[in-house]
Amino acid sequence: MNRLDVRLAQLKQQQRSGLVCYFTAGAPDYSSNVALLTQIGQAGADIIELGMPFSDPVADGEVIEAAHHQAISQGHTLAKTLQLVKEIRLKDEQTPIVLMGYVNPILQYGFQQFLQDAKGLIDGLLIVDLPYEYQSEYLHDVEQNQIHFICLTAPSTPKERLALIAQNAQGFLYHVAENGVTGMQRQQQNLDEKIAQLKQYFTIPIGIGFGIKTEQDIAALKNKADLVIVGTTLVECLAQSGVAATLQKVQKFAKVLRD
Repeated sequence: MNRLDVRLAQLKQQQRSGLVCYFTAGAPDYSSNVALLTQIGQAGADIIELGMPFSDPVADGEVIEAAHHQAISQGHTLAKTLQLVKEIRLKDEQTPIVLMGYVNPILQYGFQQFLQDAKGLIDGLLIVDLPYEYQSEYLHDVEQNQIHFICLTAPSTPKERLALIAQNAQGFLYHVAENGVTGMQRQQQNLDEKIAQLKQYFTIPIGIGFGIKTEQDIAALKNKADLVIVGTTLVECLAQSGVAATLQKVQKFAKVLRD
């Protein structure tokens, strides 16, 4: 078991949905990342999701894409992302951290070297552009380093493919609420039926992300999704209003799920 297993077990025992908070590593700058992420677990984030900057983040909308480019322009690399996690761990050894991103920077770093350097620091890895067909050659090595390989599904994923993805899925499932990119305007359709369908295939917790921006969005998923994933609105708040305002927003979001 790693930190993610422990946290998911705690959430199940508490019978509540967990809050996953996404930020792009290195944006708007390294120092604000350290200041924020060393406190965010205490503010109410159950899981930290940290984006690994990449020049072509095809799954991301304008806000997070701009954060990727901003981080890269300041010289932020995958090595600096791992250094950032090390600094977080000096203050927060408990909050699970999942790295999310694209396969190219990891291959450039060296997949085996990356896993060795990340071991003990991170608890999950989500590679957006590594579909089921290409996961098998990496899955064993990821597991060997006590890291969970997090899988993605979308509204358009057919049932047959859900069954395939479920074979490799670990930690929690990240389900994209809308076909599109991060930060898009979410349609207010009822996700109850989709969550029920996913639970027919997946025994691990179900996380819902993409387009979740407000306390009302979070309240609509409370005690339905196992995890509620918030990204764009937090990245935007950090860039525009700073660390203190972002921590306050996280506290408000967490309060919705904990009350």
